[in-house]
Amino acid sequence: MIMDKKAYLVLEDGSVFEGFSFGADTDSIGELVFTTGMCGYIETLTDESYYGQIVLQTFPLIGNYGIIEEDFEGKCSVKGYVVSEKCEKPSNFRCGGTLDEFLKKNGIPGIYGIDTREVTKIIRERGVMNASICTAPPADLDSIKAYKITDAVMSVTEHEVRTYKAENEKYRVALIDYGAKRNIIRELLKRGCTVTVLPADTSAEYILGGGFDGVMLSNGPGDPAENTAQIEEIGKLAGKIPMFGICLGHQLLALAMGGKTVKLKYGHRGVNQPVKEANGTRTYITSQNHGYAVVSDLVKNGKISFVNANDGTCEGIDYPDKSAFSVQFHPESCSGPHDTEFLFDRFIESLGHTEEM
Repeated sequence: MIMDKKAYLVLEDGSVFEGFSFGADTDSIGELVFTTGMCGYIETLTDESYYGQIVLQTFPLIGNYGIIEEDFEGKCSVKGYVVSEKCEKPSNFRCGGTLDEFLKKNGIPGIYGIDTREVTKIIRERGVMNASICTAPPADLDSIKAYKITDAVMSVTEHEVRTYKAENEKYRVALIDYGAKRNIIRELLKRGCTVTVLPADTSAEYILGGGFDGVMLSNGPGDPAENTAQIEEIGKLAGKIPMFGICLGHQLLALAMGGKTVKLKYGHRGVNQPVKEANGTRTYITSQNHGYAVVSDLVKNGKISFVNANDGTCEGIDYPDKSAFSVQFHPESCSGPHDTEFLFDRFIESLGHTEEM
C-alpha cells in the first residue's frame, strides 16, 4: 500500500498533530469542532450548518459505507475533515464512491492518523478554537488566529425560489433557507405539505402575500445575532402565520422575540444529545449541531419547553400567543434518532388554524 503524504493539524494555541493527507491536496483554515456521531458522516459532510468549520469525528473509523448521494442534506460546506482512521474500501450496496473521492471532488482537505481523542479533550477543556490542516506547520499562528466565520447564512442559502409539490397537498409551507437540511423538506412532503424553499433574505411581506399556511425557519451556520435583517423579518411574521423553527431558526425566532444568544464553550454536535421536557417527565435522544444557544434567563414572550439534560441550556421555546414554537435540536434527523419527529405533526396541526389568526 502506498502511504499518503504527511499532513498536520495545527491549533491556534500552538498544538501540532502529525498525520496523513487525504482528500483535496490543499491547505485550509477553519473553526475546529468535534461531533460524536457514530454514523451519519455523509449527513455531517453535507450539513451546511458546518459552513466555515473543520469537522473532527470522534468515532474512530469513518467512510466504511462509502458516499451515497441520495443521503446528502445539502452542499458540502466544511473547511476540512479530521478522522482517526479512514476506510479505503467501503462495503455497501448503495455506495457510489469513497470518502477520499468525495473530499477531492469538493476541494476539501482531510487528515487521518492522528489522536482524535486527545484533540477532542483539548477542545472540551479550552473551548472551540481555530485550526489549520496543512502540509507544513506555519512559521506563525497569526493567520489561524485571525480566521472568522462571516456572512455564513447568505453564503449557503438558495438564491432562487424552489417548490416541492406534495402528492396529496393539504397545506402550503414556506421554508426559509438559512442552510436547510433536505430532510426537513422530506418530512413536510410526507405529511401533505407542498414546500416552497425561499432565500434567507425573503421579506415578510412576500411570505404573507404568498398564500402559505405556515413558515419553517431552517437550521443554518454562524452567529445568529449577525443576521439582523432576517431577525427583523421574522419579527414581522410573528403572530400572523404559524411558525416552526429548528436550530438556527430557533435562535433567530428567540432573537426576534427580544431574547439573547450566547456562544457555547464547544457546542453540541452529535446524534446522542439528551433533551428533557421542561414541564414533563420524558427525555429524548436528539441529533444536534450548533455552537450557540438561547440564554434561558432572557427568553421573552415565550416559555421554555425543552432543556439539555447535560448542561441545562435552552433546547426549545413555545410562543402560544404567536402560534409559534422552536427547538434547538433536529427532529428531522437523518440517519436518526427519530424520537422527536412528532414535532412536525404538531406543526401540521397548527396550520389548520391559519384563518383564526
